[in-house]
Amino acid sequence: MEPRDEQPQATATPGRPLDRRAELSEFLRSRRARLKPEDVGLPDFGRHRRVPGLRREELAQLAGVSVAYYTRLEQGNGRNVSAEVLDSIARALRLTDAVHAHLTHLAKPKSLKKKPAARRQQVRPSLCRLLDTMDGVPAYIVGRRAEILAWNRMAAAVFGDWADLPAVERNWARLVFLRPDYRDLFVDWEQKAIDIVCALRMDAGCHPDDPRLSALVGELSVKSEEFRRLWATHDVKEKSHGLKRLHHPLVGELSLNFESFRLTGDADQSLVTYHADPASPSEESLRLLASWGADATRAPTR
Repeated sequence: MEPRDEQPQATATPGRPLDRRAELSEFLRSRRARLKPEDVGLPDFGRHRRVPGLRREELAQLAGVSVAYYTRLEQGNGRNVSAEVLDSIARALRLTDAVHAHLTHLAKPKSLKKKPAARRQQVRPSLCRLLDTMDGVPAYIVGRRAEILAWNRMAAAVFGDWADLPAVERNWARLVFLRPDYRDLFVDWEQKAIDIVCALRMDAGCHPDDPRLSALVGELSVKSEEFRRLWATHDVKEKSHGLKRLHHPLVGELSLNFESFRLTGDADQSLVTYHADPASPSEESLRLLASWGADATRAPTR
């Protein structure tokens, strides 16, 4: 029978760091709930299971640890857990490398010197010049908390001129969850929203003491039901490339391949670029937007 003990609840209070114990507890329980006994080669003794997914004792058996030890970990007490035990639990839960790393960050956070919370992220001037030379290629640099730090003219033509927004609003999470025009821009809005939440979850694992991240999560949790739903899934993944379909208010449908590159010297920043397939309608549409220059950013919905 599944123990019914009190669990810390992972809530985000604006201005306060996320509760690391609650984050670890909810993450493990959410992952355990996704696995069924038959998924991992265990017998299922009847249909009347009182918990979704695996029981604690079943997961402990798979990981080769005692039930009491795993229970303490799932209650958020990961202070003395070894890397070997985390590896065993990650294998039992069938975690990907990215999700395994997230678990490690939650259970054994690195001791880092605290940086001033109010200090804004800076983009090297040479990177800004690089963006300007990428003529015809929509490109931008995104940092922690999904903040949009720098972009070129083509990115403004495709996604809207972020220069018109206050700095605090230049944030993918706020744009996607709080702006109706961005809901219209992305053909698969749900997938874009999932990608944003997964990225924020990774940030929360790496930087649980970031009050600005907690404030962002708290704000979005209050203002967006969709964000609350996706945040509760505890999904984590890193998407470095793929296809993004847009409905641009001036040129219509765009199908763009994107690539994301972590920047050396600052792993919290990524360069994201978009390009169309050769000789495709989307390539012609990008050329059209480039020829319009500043007029391309004056879309009715922006």
